[in-house]
Amino acid sequence: MAKYTGADCRICRREGCKLFLKGERCTSKKCAMERRTNVPGVHGAARKKATEYSLQLREKQKVKKAYGLLEKQFRTYYDMANNQRTGIVGENMLSLLERRLDNVVYRMGIGASRKESRQIVNHGHITVNGRCVNIPSYLVKVDDVIAIKENKKELPMFKELKDVKVVMPKWLEFNTEKLTGKINALPQRDDIDLNIREHLIIELYSK
Repeated sequence: MAKYTGADCRICRREGCKLFLKGERCTSKKCAMERRTNVPGVHGAARKKATEYSLQLREKQKVKKAYGLLEKQFRTYYDMANNQRTGIVGENMLSLLERRLDNVVYRMGIGASRKESRQIVNHGHITVNGRCVNIPSYLVKVDDVIAIKENKKELPMFKELKDVKVVMPKWLEFNTEKLTGKINALPQRDDIDLNIREHLIIELYSK
């Protein structure tokens, strides 16, 4: 399976915005976007006129990188959203991405980044409705209970959560004392804080 092994900060610079791929580093002065905003590479500083296709492609790449997906995975979410009978395709697609278990773990503040959250899920530290789930792409539903596995709660990384105040979307809740959370509702477009122009992605795939 293909895997990106380069520097995460280069991705943010390439897309021209913070994708919060490095956790706390992204909110500090060490963030590469604070020091160098130009596109990486020899010709990064050169100005190029953006075409309609390049704008659409860059928007798709930005969302893929933010959620840590490959092309086949991302296209699957588009197809799922396109086949839904209600709602707007772009908003449906973003809602599906937000409902991924690794993203939910990140939104609840359990992981500092989506990459770390994916690793937490892969290692079997998370339960959904009392059952261990180690599939990052698992789609949560309303009223699902997300929790740290009972025999993992004493790990240092989880014990530290008890002193942390987490700001999360209104469709989620997480109790840092009990290390359990719940899905209160499906994510809406207003709940997504990334600067995404999803209509450009839909236009690209609709060609």
